Amino acid sequence: MKTDLKKRLRADWVRNRSLYPLVLPVLAFYILFCYRPMYGAIIAFQDYTPRLGVAGSDWVGLYNFQRFFSDIYFPRLIRNTLLLSAYDVIFGFPAPILLALLINEVRHKAFKNAVQTITYLPHFISLIVVCGMLTDFSMSTGLFNDIIVFFGGQRSPLLQNPRLYRTIYILSGIWQQVGWGSIIYLSALSGVDSQLYEAAEIDGAGKWKQLLHVTLPGIAPTIIIMLILKIGRMMSMGYEKTILLYNSATYETADIISSYIYRIGLGNLDWSYSTAIGLFNSVINLLLLLFANRLSRKFSETSLW
Repeated sequence: MKTDLKKRLRADWVRNRSLYPLVLPVLAFYILFCYRPMYGAIIAFQDYTPRLGVAGSDWVGLYNFQRFFSDIYFPRLIRNTLLLSAYDVIFGFPAPILLALLINEVRHKAFKNAVQTITYLPHFISLIVVCGMLTDFSMSTGLFNDIIVFFGGQRSPLLQNPRLYRTIYILSGIWQQVGWGSIIYLSALSGVDSQLYEAAEIDGAGKWKQLLHVTLPGIAPTIIIMLILKIGRMMSMGYEKTILLYNSATYETADIISSYIYRIGLGNLDWSYSTAIGLFNSVINLLLLLFANRLSRKFSETSLW
């Protein structure tokens, strides 16, 4: 068996020897920037100080994790992270699918291209610029308040209101990413066999039944894979947008695990504690990914592995 394996590997090397060098930059990237830094995760179990280094710092075991679980902010951080992630999955995940389905039905090529261009453009706007726009528009004298007043409401600083923060966060995220996210579903739609639509039309199926029985089953594998990946990142909401939008008045609904790690690690220079929180976050993400993949494999034929 080992001899056969060696022969197959040798034959594969001979056949693809011109392609293997192309993999080297990718391997180097992952080794240097993904796997090598994993060694630093050991400081989550230490009382790390830069002067002593990783080898010389005192070992404290699970103390930093116990400290996080007993932190007064722990329930708030978990609640906010899960709620924002859940809203992103419930409202943000279907948005690109719906847009792709709508664009796919457009037959006027010029109009179709215009819609695609308009919806793609926000993705290329810097996040700092987007957050700056949101901050200006949400001021008492901003555009959003002008619209509210037009419909009979009163002016107020919207980003100072904890009850509105999640709505602004999720809707702005959908606006910025919906067009870009629809690309992969448009690609999947292009792969659906047109003969299936013709057969369904002959059988008397209208547009709605064609959508339910041809289109959605045709792109279901793509949707499932993207959903699994989305669930696997639920606890890893980026801190960048949060720290650009939140303030002390909205901590109760805006503060999430990644923003807390940023404040503790870079603000308070508590590297061991922030690393422990980040490691806990990564483990939860891994468990969510495994759970979602197992459910998908149980109820469908599509899974990551």
